[in-house]
This record gives sequence, structure tokens and C-alpha cells, in this order.
Amino acid sequence: MLMNIYCAKCVGIQAVPVTVEVDISSGIGIHLVGLADVAVKESLLRIMTALQSLGYRIPGRKIVINLAPADVRKNGSGYDLPIALGILAASGQCQLPGLDSYIIMGELGLDGSVKPVPGAISIAEYAGEAGFAGCILPYESADEASALRNVRIFGVHSVTDVLDMLSGSVPPEKFEMECSFGRAPESDSPGSQDFADVIGQEEAKRGLEIAVSGGHNVIMIGPPGSGKTSLARALPGIMPPLQEDEAIETGKIYSVAGLGGGGGIVTVRPFRSPHYSASMAAIIGGGNGDNILPGEVSLAHNGILFLDEFALMPSRVAEALRGPLEDRSVVISRLRSKVSFPSSFMLVAAANPCPCGYYGVADRCICSPSQRQSYLSRLSGPIMDRIDIQLYVNQISPSELVGRKKAEKSAVIADRVKSVRDLQKDRYSGTGVSVNAEMTSSMIDRYCRLSGKSRETMERISERMGFSARAYTRILKTARTIADMEFVSTGGRSGIDIRTEHLAEAAGYRFLDRLV
Repeated sequence: MLMNIYCAKCVGIQAVPVTVEVDISSGIGIHLVGLADVAVKESLLRIMTALQSLGYRIPGRKIVINLAPADVRKNGSGYDLPIALGILAASGQCQLPGLDSYIIMGELGLDGSVKPVPGAISIAEYAGEAGFAGCILPYESADEASALRNVRIFGVHSVTDVLDMLSGSVPPEKFEMECSFGRAPESDSPGSQDFADVIGQEEAKRGLEIAVSGGHNVIMIGPPGSGKTSLARALPGIMPPLQEDEAIETGKIYSVAGLGGGGGIVTVRPFRSPHYSASMAAIIGGGNGDNILPGEVSLAHNGILFLDEFALMPSRVAEALRGPLEDRSVVISRLRSKVSFPSSFMLVAAANPCPCGYYGVADRCICSPSQRQSYLSRLSGPIMDRIDIQLYVNQISPSELVGRKKAEKSAVIADRVKSVRDLQKDRYSGTGVSVNAEMTSSMIDRYCRLSGKSRETMERISERMGFSARAYTRILKTARTIADMEFVSTGGRSGIDIRTEHLAEAAGYRFLDRLV
């Protein structure tokens, strides 16, 4: 008897259909075909042991299991549950009339329990788009995918739960998941750093507020102990929460990477802070064959990628950031596969001004001019062109440390940032762009139009500083954000046009262009 069970596999963050075909006929032996990897082939022993532990028998006949389409490699342990259900249904031990109405995935334990699988959100999304009655997943994976509104998600703890549901002995509603939101990413949690806890650095805080308001990339240069890392780790506290579409897309990336788990979908913007010695594959993404996983640039999608000691990062890895910073996506190509991951993140980099770190701090620097120049030259022109805001973070003076002044809390700054973000969201509604940093060339022509005086100011600044075309457009984007912030803070009384003071402040954040 031939049985078909429907499941899926993830290619990037998109799921593609896979059909498990189980046929039992006269003969002997168990045969698994369909370009399965080692993990899938090992599933047979797990499945047989799990079924026997639940009191079912293994048919002493020829069992052929085909994973279609046969020319697509199948990897992972998520096919355990559909294969087990197919054997029970094909052997006549269980009557499962609803078996072909659902997408089913799950790894089996030897006791018949069902364990989580990666890619649950993408798989459930495919189930809704393909018109299935729902998606049956392990409870933890179902909890992760329960934010989707266009598909019914059913969470199970064991094979027995699935059999009860599909046979009709227990109503499906008993296993149906309710929508759940609200959890931070499993790794690289930003903690509870508040801007009020950072002493001084008001100029740097202003620059970072501009960066977050417009989604601009930023680099902080300063001596050790000046507060660069503390400022960076306070940034998530002033960022607006993820919108539903952003949360789902970010959740799909974490789910595919196996960083999902229970607690619902990601609603806090990711904050990733890999070590500067991280490899190319760790930062950009990679893997073998069809098993390509997202890297840090994708795990930081819709959030922040913080790279401390940026000047010490291997130049090959740092230069690889050019594509994701410009295209807001990354394509990883292998001989037999090519996968695209979204990577629209805000880059926050930090570096010392010289090898010893103390250039500009009294007489503490022991580096020669050539050493300083060589150190800063590691920040290449093409990379710096893609960083909108460059901040120098001065060392805190003793008087500031002793006479600590009350500073603004992150919650106050976050309210202002949200208002500016809402303004941009309304402006770019329906374009696929949500912040000023993502503006296209045509949008710059439309929304960054300069008046006669502002145009003359920009021409003088460009001639004196020798900006590239990319740096010129990024100054316009930053000036657009500064104008938006003033418009919001004055309740619309200041006007929303870009003025000379906005351009001057934006250009002032490009001081490194003269050094690298």
C-alpha cells in the first residue's frame, strides 16, 4: 500500500516541498532512496526503535521509502515523523484519513517523543501558501511558528499525539497553537545597558541618535575606556520594536540557523557582536553542499551588527562586508547551490585611533606617525564610504567622572527615535524602504532636493573634502535624517527641507575621509 506524506525543506529562508512516499509490498528489507544524507539514513534505526517502544510492530516485508523530488538533497532529522507515520499507515496498523492534509515535520526520540526541527517558520509559511489544512510540528517549533496568521499550527509532544489527531480520536483544536510574540534572540542578548549609565559623551550620543533614527551605519574611534562598547550596547534600548513583517523575516533566519526554540517569534531587534577574529563563513555565512547557514550579517537583519576592534579584523573579512552593506542581502554560492539571505542591518563599528590606543590622550601614545597611519589605513576607503557617521569618542575627564551629571534615559531617546522612524515609514509607504539610509537614487532626488543656498554649501563642502559620489549621497541621507529629527522635535514648526546647518552637521561626521 502506497502512502504520501507531505513535508518540506529549507533553501535559504524559503521552504520547498518534499513528499515522503512509503510503499510496503512482498519481499524483505527497508530501502531509503531520494538523495538522503547521513542524518536522514540514520533515521531508520531511530524510527524503528521509537515505534517498537510505543507497541507497534515493524512489518516483515519490503518497505521502500522515497523522498521526492529525488534530485534534491535531503538533510537533517525532520523527516523522522513523516516516515514513521507513513509506515504505520501503509502497514494498516493505523487509519489516518487526514494524513495528506497537513505538512508534517519532526525528529523522533527513541521513546516516541517529538523533538524540535530548524526552519519551522519557513515550513509553516509554505504550508499556508500551498493551501494545506495546517502544519504539524514539535511543540517548541510550533510555538516558534505560531506568529503566522495565514496557517493553522499544531504543536505535538509525541507520535501518539499525532496519531490521535490524524485518526480523529482527539479534536485537532486541542493541539492548535495560539499566536505568541515576545522574546529576545537566544544569543548575543544586548543586556540592560542604558544611555543614562554612560557618563558624558553627549556628542557621541547625538551622533548615535541620528544613526538609529535614520538606520545609518556608524563607526566610533576613541581610546580604550572611553565608552565605545557601552554606547554600542545601549543602542538596542533606543531602537523601535520590530514590526510584524520584520519580526517574521528575522524569525525565519533564526529558525533556519537553529537558534529559534520556544518562547514565540523574535520581537526584539537582534544585536550581534562577533569577535574580530571571526572567519569569513561566520560573518557572511556558509556551509557544505545544500546545508548553507546564515552568518552574522544575516542574523543581525533588522538589527545591529557590532564589530569591536574593527581595525584588527582581517582585511579579507572586513572587505566582504561591502556587498551586504550596499545590497542589504548576501548571496552564498557553492558548486551545487546558491542561497540568498537578507542582511539589512545597521553596522556599528568601534576602533582605537592607533595601535597603542592612546593617540590624542596627553602624552600617552607611543606610536610613530607611520604606525598610526598604517593602523588607520586598515579602514579602507570603500568600507568607510559605506559608513555614514564617523564619531570620535573622547576620553572622559576626571571632572566628568567625579561630578557626574544626570543624563537622558534610553526610554526618552527611544520615543524621539520612534517618532522620526514613523515619519519615514509614512514617507516611504509602499516602496519597500523604511528608513532614510535605504533610499535609492531616485528617492534621493525626490526627498533630498536642495535649495540654491544649500546646493552651494554642499558644492563647497564636496570640493574641500574631496568626497566620493557614494560619500556625497550618504551625506545627503544623513542630512535628511537630521532635518527629520528637527521637524519632529519642533512639532513641525521648523519645516522639513534640508538646510545648510543640516548639511554642515552631516559633513562633520565624515572626518575619517581625510585620513584613510
